[in-house]
Amino acid sequence: MEPSMESCLAQVLQKDVGRRLQVGQEVIDYILDRDKSPDLEQDQTALDKMVDAIASSWVNSSNFKVNLLGLDLLSALVTRLQDRFRTHIGTVLPSLMDRLGDARDQVREQDQVLLLKIMEQAASPQYVWDRMLGGFKHKNNRTREGVCLCLIATLNTSGAQGLTLSKIVPHICSLLGDPTAQVRDGAMSCLVEIYRHVGERVRLDLSKKGLPQSRLNVIFSRFDEVQRSGNMMPSSGSDKNFEDEDSVDGGRSSSSSSSKAPPSGRRAVVSSVRRPSSASSTKSTGKEAAAGAVDENDFVKAFEDVPSVQVRPVLIVSMISPPTGPEIVPEIMEQFINNKRSLCCLKTICY
Repeated sequence: MEPSMESCLAQVLQKDVGRRLQVGQEVIDYILDRDKSPDLEQDQTALDKMVDAIASSWVNSSNFKVNLLGLDLLSALVTRLQDRFRTHIGTVLPSLMDRLGDARDQVREQDQVLLLKIMEQAASPQYVWDRMLGGFKHKNNRTREGVCLCLIATLNTSGAQGLTLSKIVPHICSLLGDPTAQVRDGAMSCLVEIYRHVGERVRLDLSKKGLPQSRLNVIFSRFDEVQRSGNMMPSSGSDKNFEDEDSVDGGRSSSSSSSKAPPSGRRAVVSSVRRPSSASSTKSTGKEAAAGAVDENDFVKAFEDVPSVQVRPVLIVSMISPPTGPEIVPEIMEQFINNKRSLCCLKTICY
């Protein structure tokens, strides 16, 4: 009988452990063989049921051999679907995070390999880690430790560029006071690995987290050891994975605003006014010093270094009796009209 999506789904859904161990490899072969399974991606409802059953009944089985087969089944689906597996990540992650705390080393290791494969083939590392942050608060201390180890593996596999570490570091800091020593050690190793990839920005951010000084001293001594060892990553001078934030809680850095250039359409006149050197200032007269230590040439240059603006000259005449109309001297009018730079000319004629 030729395998089909319907028959494979039935095999996945059945509960008998012995039968699962028998048919597990057959289902894997069916998934990976496109010629045998052309309908795998056509029946989305059946595919959703298969993924859900594998994650909940196989990966979370009490039999570790079924656990391993379940991880192999999900790995085969990632290989087959690639980025189309992204829609199933939310379904499988809870079970995969549980297995990070499994009692057997083989299950934990294979589970971590699958998570890294998902980050490589199905979705970005940040997409996955945004949905794994709850693992830092998992009730199982082995899982909390396993999440830290998985983050270290992610950094070593994908680097820090694909992660917004400012979202993750606060969760790691919360584990520095965990009641389990292995979890505390895992959190410390996480911070050291992040420092190795990112650099001094991590030290500055941790200083603002309100951690006890004694704990900070231990962390910073570990940072210093890494720095002296020469194991810092070449990209550790780039802080883009902290989103140019002033702290890991999301405060914006002042450098992001202070570095903004003025609008291109406006010219800053102040920048044209140079502060005189000490040599030239000693030659200035008392009157020039009282004028703000800016010589006449600089002032004129700053005044002229502005965009041209067309302004109609306006003549305002203030009269002081008699009530009859004032007689404006022709020379005054002529000087006013010829002065194109004037904005306003005020002339008071007294009689």
